[in-house]
Amino acid sequence: MAAGYPIRDGRSAMTITITEYGPMDIPEMIKIWNEVVDEGMAFPQEEFLDTASGKDFFASQSYCGVAKNDTSVILGLYILHPNNVGRCGHICNASYAVSKEYRGLHIGESLVKDCIKKGGELGFKILQFNAVVASNIHARHLYERSGFIQLGTIPKGFRMKDGHYEDICPYYIEL
Repeated sequence: MAAGYPIRDGRSAMTITITEYGPMDIPEMIKIWNEVVDEGMAFPQEEFLDTASGKDFFASQSYCGVAKNDTSVILGLYILHPNNVGRCGHICNASYAVSKEYRGLHIGESLVKDCIKKGGELGFKILQFNAVVASNIHARHLYERSGFIQLGTIPKGFRMKDGHYEDICPYYIEL
């Protein structure tokens, strides 16, 4: 079932719909994912997805949600999967990517809300982020507004694109 989220961007109001991805969404999902990888400030991955690796990557997740506007343009996405196995298999992990073109419109907030709901529906008990870069202030504020709790700080836990290291902040929320 699609979830609708109202968004106001200062010029107009729109409703975005977040649904499970389909095969036709993959090329745009790869483009948006690769934008974030290329920026080198949020995802640990350094390799870009291509058509084959992107298809496999998204298929390997427990769930992939895509946010679309009224004209079915993909604005962003999230991936959701177990954070660990066995006795820790009830903890999930997620990553979010919003197209550069649509950042600042609170699309990430809608993705996070939908992900929290979906994680619970899938039977996960906790959503944990392992490596939120300390300087990623917008993401950190979003997570804190959404009820996530910071677990501490790992000094120099993330290598930035330019080679310097920044602290990371793990977060979690009970679902």
